[in-house]
Amino acid sequence: MPAKTPRLSQPEFIGLTAMIIASVAFAVDSMLPAMNDIAAELSPDAPNQAQLIITSFVLGMGAGTLFTGPLSDTFGRRPVIFGGFAIYFAGALLAWAAPSLELVLLARLLQGLGAAGPRVAVLALVRDQFEGRRMAQIMSFVMMVFTLVPAAAPLVGTAIIAVAGWRGIFFAYMIWAIFVCTWFGLRQPETLPQASRRPFHPGSLMRGTVEILTNRTVALTIAVLALVFGMLFATLSTIQPMFDVTFDAAGTFPYWFAGISLVAAGASFLNARVVVRLGMRLVVRITLTAQLVLSLSMAGIVITGLLSGTAYFAAFLFWIQTMFFMLGLTIGNLNALGMEPLGHLAGLGASVISAVATVSAVVIAVPIGLAFDGTPLSLAAGTALCCALALALMRPLGTGEEDTA
Repeated sequence: MPAKTPRLSQPEFIGLTAMIIASVAFAVDSMLPAMNDIAAELSPDAPNQAQLIITSFVLGMGAGTLFTGPLSDTFGRRPVIFGGFAIYFAGALLAWAAPSLELVLLARLLQGLGAAGPRVAVLALVRDQFEGRRMAQIMSFVMMVFTLVPAAAPLVGTAIIAVAGWRGIFFAYMIWAIFVCTWFGLRQPETLPQASRRPFHPGSLMRGTVEILTNRTVALTIAVLALVFGMLFATLSTIQPMFDVTFDAAGTFPYWFAGISLVAAGASFLNARVVVRLGMRLVVRITLTAQLVLSLSMAGIVITGLLSGTAYFAAFLFWIQTMFFMLGLTIGNLNALGMEPLGHLAGLGASVISAVATVSAVVIAVPIGLAFDGTPLSLAAGTALCCALALALMRPLGTGEEDTA
């Protein structure tokens, strides 16, 4: 970045970056308390279909991620962030007005496409200004602020529903987009100078994508990452119905979710301490093995009826907590593993890995969510299967000695 380009103060830059990244978490987690109302109004005969309001957004975001990285390298960070938020706003407006679940889902798909722009371009914006340990430090601070949004989002969604109904949440997304865009537009200058921009050539992008996807290490890592994301999206799709239908705790769900999110944030700090000593591969393997055992145990509890009442709820809470904790010990490590062979294609590699893994994860998550039968069984069984497949795919990636340095 040219020296003449002014920088925001560190606290303001961290706060702004966190709010941009948090647009995704807000658009997902604030919808969780609304799924019962959406199902009752738009799909009363098939209430499980309301879960698709989560995965349709994620599908759009995953598809958009494939293009937003290269576009930000061509046109700059600011146009992609502004354009993404404009589409995000339009999707929220259309979802608010949509008279049927099918149209709401299409609008959410559009909103997800828009979210991909800020999600990718803001990371490139950070990299334009910082590198190495300094960038890692900034992103750690960003993630600390970011954690507050998914923790509070269901509470915010619940409050909005109480005042304006579930459609009012889409107005909140529009207000969020206006607020963040105004802050960003007034305070953050462009960080990619004209001389550093690269032409958008579909042919070269296609050749780069083929090279990325035919790399054995990258392909295996994407498959494992898709399974981990699939577990996450299936959990987000079914967690509110489980609290409501299985445990009759819909009223307290936002508070439980906030606690789970805050505790799970500690996984990233734990990973930062252990990954240098153990290596990325070993940490991922240990985590997936532990989750396989825990999910099989949860499935066994449901099938046998071994626990009931408070004990059953406590076991469920512990298991759900481990599900979210698992993410902090796997996603960052898997992204790093996938990027290892792609130093010459870093920007495109990040987009391709994220896009393919996210879209594939939706395909995994949707049938798990739709199989919800009023108990945690479908999620527990689906998670166990995903963990077993992921562990099998991790075997060819080596023992862990390669990444301990």
